[in-house]
Amino acid sequence: MGIKIEGNLFYVHSKNMSLIIENHEGDLLLRHIGGKITAYHGSNALFEKDHAFSGNPTPDDRTYSFDTQRQILGVHGFGDFRQPSISISHDTNDLTQFKLKDYHVLSGAVEAAGLPNPYSTENAETLALVLEDKLAGLELTLYYTAYAERSTISSFAKISNLSDKAVVINRVLSTMLDVPASDYDVVTLQGAYAREKTVRRHKLEQGIFTVTSNRGASGHAHTPAMVLCDHTATEDAGQALALQLLYSGNFQAFVQKNQLNEVRLGIGINDDNFAWELSAGDSFDTPVAIMTYSAKGLTHLTHESQLFVQEHIMPKQFAHVERPILINNWEATYFDFKKEKLLDLANEASKLGIELFVLDDGWFGNRFDDNRALGDWVVNEEKLGGPLNDLIAEVHAKGLKFGLWFEPEMISVDSDLYRAHPDWAIQAEGRGHTYSRNQLVLNLANPDVVAYIKAAIDKILTENAIDYVKWDYNRNITNIGNGDTYLATQMQSHAYMLGLYDLVSYLTEKHSNILFESCSGGGGRNDLGMMRYFPQVWASDNTDAISRLPIQYGSSYLYPTISMGAHVSASPNHQMGRTTPIETRGNVAMMGNLGYELDLTSLPESDKEVIAAQVAHYKDIRPVVQFGKQYRLINPEQGSNEAAVQFVHEDKVVVTYVRTLSTIETIETTLKLKGLEEEALYCLQGTDQVYSGAELMYAGLTAILPQGDYLSKQYYFVKQ
Repeated sequence: MGIKIEGNLFYVHSKNMSLIIENHEGDLLLRHIGGKITAYHGSNALFEKDHAFSGNPTPDDRTYSFDTQRQILGVHGFGDFRQPSISISHDTNDLTQFKLKDYHVLSGAVEAAGLPNPYSTENAETLALVLEDKLAGLELTLYYTAYAERSTISSFAKISNLSDKAVVINRVLSTMLDVPASDYDVVTLQGAYAREKTVRRHKLEQGIFTVTSNRGASGHAHTPAMVLCDHTATEDAGQALALQLLYSGNFQAFVQKNQLNEVRLGIGINDDNFAWELSAGDSFDTPVAIMTYSAKGLTHLTHESQLFVQEHIMPKQFAHVERPILINNWEATYFDFKKEKLLDLANEASKLGIELFVLDDGWFGNRFDDNRALGDWVVNEEKLGGPLNDLIAEVHAKGLKFGLWFEPEMISVDSDLYRAHPDWAIQAEGRGHTYSRNQLVLNLANPDVVAYIKAAIDKILTENAIDYVKWDYNRNITNIGNGDTYLATQMQSHAYMLGLYDLVSYLTEKHSNILFESCSGGGGRNDLGMMRYFPQVWASDNTDAISRLPIQYGSSYLYPTISMGAHVSASPNHQMGRTTPIETRGNVAMMGNLGYELDLTSLPESDKEVIAAQVAHYKDIRPVVQFGKQYRLINPEQGSNEAAVQFVHEDKVVVTYVRTLSTIETIETTLKLKGLEEEALYCLQGTDQVYSGAELMYAGLTAILPQGDYLSKQYYFVKQ
């Protein structure tokens, strides 16, 4: 495990993964990334061939070119014509030539300053490679941390300005890898508002494929992650390598196949809206990148990533704690509520066995619609019929925990805060505002703004017995320009993220007993950066059960199920207008952290009885779903009419099958389960039927549904 150095080779070993780097006269060449290799003998050295028009560092060796070498640092301007990983302007140019100067082996991990970092690194070891460019007066340190119990390596870069003048960082990726020519596919998680995390897979061809965000957030459209896998890889076989970024702002992830069919991957901060002035004596840390490897297909990659996130990213006090079943009042009341309505809703929730009541938007300031009052975090006691704590006490008396909605990063023009500090909104002088949802974004690059939000939110959380916070972020950033120079505006987006991480780190550490959920118009900031502080994510504002199938499928690729909120909402659905049976709405929501988002007080008794049964059942299967291994049996890809998901935990198995549209003269689907013990016997709960593990995995389970659209069935097995 960990770091090994032999001659000019650096080995970074995690569980079943190796990163092998060679020091070739100061240049760092990537000899291997993938399955564990304990002894490397130069099997892919590339010094013997002169490629056409390749640039050679020395005239006496036409077989060595940066354009043909596999590297971990892509420097432009010296013959490597692929995408660079670093570009720094100094003196009159942006050329740098970093050569290895020193290295260190460190116990545990080094943290990127001011940014989210993995924790629980007692079984980890770090290699620090120190490079320098003497002419430019710059030092670059590349950190690689190996984790003993997971096939994962994390990395980030630090640039230190040792010169006596400022330089400008135009690009610095968190990690870059060159891998051998092969037949690859690229898998990304894309989409849009209300259809986030759509799985896209395509064959890698010559050229550059990039997913990015320049929105000031990771965004609904793209996830800061990329998977490179064998073209023939399936859920159960083939190699796959995932890159993920612990960052919630502007990012880029790319894969490039060059004219020689060699492949370069990179991930880091987006160059768009980014240039960082680094003063003499200062340093700059990139966000942390996570590299995860599987030799056993995409499902195994999922298991490795999900476990790493749960063990090293999520706040540890919540990572292995069951999540409460909640009722959120938003789709029940929107802004139109009084205390009596909220208590009626809480009372019904308590009767049905629900565990957490969440008061959404509209409880503060002059907030009667979404056109005003953001920033005025003062309880509207007239609307709530008294102090907030009185309402909380009555909710607690019903046996429910209490949660509260905030949108702390936003400001309304019609607010006391804006009237007092109009300059606190992100804006370009003389250009006017660009509105979205009729709100503006506070400039978290300004320490005074961060201090205000800290104090305002901390006051509410300190003075009230709150158990849960839903932290929303409902628009993206425009009109960047609060700085007084061009460089200041180019630094603003990343400075905003540093302010945000300072803010959420402060609040979550001070109020470590509160479960925080991240929301950004649903899944607009569903990334590892936010998950480091907020262990639960509202995956999408789209609560329609059928629409949720691909959203939840994509979310499962890299993130643990326990991170994903999933709610039963009204029918017809408020976003899609679809009418779906309450049984299917419940079965789909039980694939994540179950919650409800509808008016319980207006439901017929028959629906309430179904909900009470769902809640009781979920409490039984909750550990299986939230802590179990997940298997994607049928993927709800575009054009698919079915979906099936399986969870296995200890001696219990949960399988959910959904058929979207009714069919005729088509044989029923047989589900072949995974991850069971062949000789063990599994009893289907609610029946006396017993199956062997081998029978369920190899003969399968036939899913029989009556005619009708949007139907589903859940199977629950207990090992005897």
